[in-house]
Amino acid sequence: MRWSQAFVPTLRDDPADAEAWSHKLLVRGGFIRQLATGIYVLLPLAHRTCQKIIHTIRQEMELIGGQEFMMPALHPKEIWEKSGRWETMGSEMFRLRDRKEADLCLGMTHEEIFTHIGGELKSYKQLPQIWFQIQTKFRDEARPKSGILRVREFRMKDAYSFDLDQAGLDHAFDQHHKAYRQIFKRCGLDPMAVEASSGAMGGGDSIEFMVPSDAGEDLVASCGKCGYAANLEKATSELTPVENRDALDTPEKFATPGVGTIEEVAAFKGGAPAGHQIKTLVYVFDGRLVLILMRGDHGLSEQKLLDSVEVGELHPASEEEMQEVLGATPGSLGPLTSQLPAEVDGKKMLILADPALEGRVGMVCGANEDGYHYRGVDIARDVAVDHWLDMREVQSGEGCPYCATPLAVCKTIEIGHIFKLGTRYSKSMGMDVLDQNGKAQNVIMGSYGIGVERLMASVVETSHDEKGIIWPVAIAPYEVVICVLKAKDVEVLEAGERIYDALVAAGIDVILDDRLDNPGVKFKDAELIGIPYQIVVGPRSLKEGQVEIVRRRDGDKREVAIEHAAEEVGEEVVSERKRRA
Repeated sequence: MRWSQAFVPTLRDDPADAEAWSHKLLVRGGFIRQLATGIYVLLPLAHRTCQKIIHTIRQEMELIGGQEFMMPALHPKEIWEKSGRWETMGSEMFRLRDRKEADLCLGMTHEEIFTHIGGELKSYKQLPQIWFQIQTKFRDEARPKSGILRVREFRMKDAYSFDLDQAGLDHAFDQHHKAYRQIFKRCGLDPMAVEASSGAMGGGDSIEFMVPSDAGEDLVASCGKCGYAANLEKATSELTPVENRDALDTPEKFATPGVGTIEEVAAFKGGAPAGHQIKTLVYVFDGRLVLILMRGDHGLSEQKLLDSVEVGELHPASEEEMQEVLGATPGSLGPLTSQLPAEVDGKKMLILADPALEGRVGMVCGANEDGYHYRGVDIARDVAVDHWLDMREVQSGEGCPYCATPLAVCKTIEIGHIFKLGTRYSKSMGMDVLDQNGKAQNVIMGSYGIGVERLMASVVETSHDEKGIIWPVAIAPYEVVICVLKAKDVEVLEAGERIYDALVAAGIDVILDDRLDNPGVKFKDAELIGIPYQIVVGPRSLKEGQVEIVRRRDGDKREVAIEHAAEEVGEEVVSERKRRA
């Protein structure tokens, strides 16, 4: 490719709305352009990089026996109804009706569709199977941001494994774990593998591959000593024991006018530090009011709560609902049995509490009366806890659950996710096979996903400098750029073309910068775009039979004889390809 014929619209200034490095550099480097909120055009450079990422993914998936499908993006309502997710997926799903008034959706994931096709498997002899696709997905994100890191239209590689038993699923899970490691390595990334929630997809064991970045939206707790790492939606920690305050024979009510927050109670005379308060939250589970109790200095992980209970719908109660049932507004709510209604709509009010409250005495809580609290509360005596559930969001500095080393919490970008679905979909959709004894058994499934554009952006987030992007050879849009200085000089241009032809013949992905722009523009563009190797051909060096080779990664420069330039650079490129493979 000649640069003079290429569409590479580089910019000198960052886009005004960009905060993430990948957003800034991919726009400035002429890789992407925004079409609408959360919708981006991939320009030729980005398309080339994404195609290389897809090629890498496809190779590694085929090595573990994956078979590629092409599934539709448009799905009928009936298939999603079978799994129960037509009702539960919510507003993120794009829904529409065709001219015959049939309900459809744009696929945001493909568990249902692969399970539907998997229904054609009839015998254990046809298992195991690994099926995958690389397809455009659609999610109506409420807050698209950070360029292509959080969008409404994107490509995913999603794979599904089908096995007869748990041992088969475990093997498929391990295969994908290794394949993902290899994919990320070849793309120049070394992500953390962290324990995670399966979320709306359901299932069991779940691992996310996370890249630390300030542009990330997922928080991960990790231990630098033993290697433990988990998404905060799943993380646990070892808490420092808290010494109980003095107990009272019965809880004592005291006035707290104008006091409503944990911090205000802690500062109020007669109050208590946050660690000695009970935080009372009110949620609605499938229409039923439930009290959630946390230690005052702890936050609730809603995903942990969701993973721990079997409900179709879960959300915080409105202030009006709290006032109607408990008689107080947030900040004055409490769980004392003596202050709660015996029943709500004919049912006992459930109370779920985090284990950090177990055995605590001398606590302070709201009185279910605005402007009042209770102190001297003994949880075991005064609160009728129905279930103890780990719902606490881990905080930085708390002890690792395995070795007690203080945990670090950092922002991360999720670039891959693997989890064990089990029979979640095969049961609901009637996918079974006959086993060795002729008995019908539900197929056991696993699900495995990688975001293509997100992976590209994550490489930029982790591999750039003040000049621009630094691509690894494996996924760079071009591996080599030949910068021809003074392209009007026929002798110089012909020298660049000879090197170009030699590199093309050697199978190297190269672009010839034959533009008539000044050298500064060419150098800045090459650095901004992040092409791994630059061969500079100029009239001065050409008179001495030399060209300059510049390595983008570390800025290393050296002069070589012009007749050896293509061979030397070609060998380095091939060597780097092998190191990644």
